[in-house]
Amino acid sequence: MATDTTTSPASRARAKTTLKKGARITGVAREKLAADLRKKYEKGQSIRALAEGTGRSYGFVHRLLMDAEVPLRGRGGATRKKK
Repeated sequence: MATDTTTSPASRARAKTTLKKGARITGVAREKLAADLRKKYEKGQSIRALAEGTGRSYGFVHRLLMDAEVPLRGRGGATRKKK
């Protein structure tokens, strides 16, 4: 598994302790989380890495990014280019 090099272990631990699994996140806290995830996503982190880092599901992080109108990257993998 890839390690998160953009945040310190202390900040990752703090994020996990403040976001209880399954707890509802609304209002200002949701907006703040969306802004934080947006920054990390735009710096190159994957949705899966963000989900693992926050202790939330892939679907939750994806929905949060979509609600924040973040342009999502393609899936990647092998692609074919026309010659």
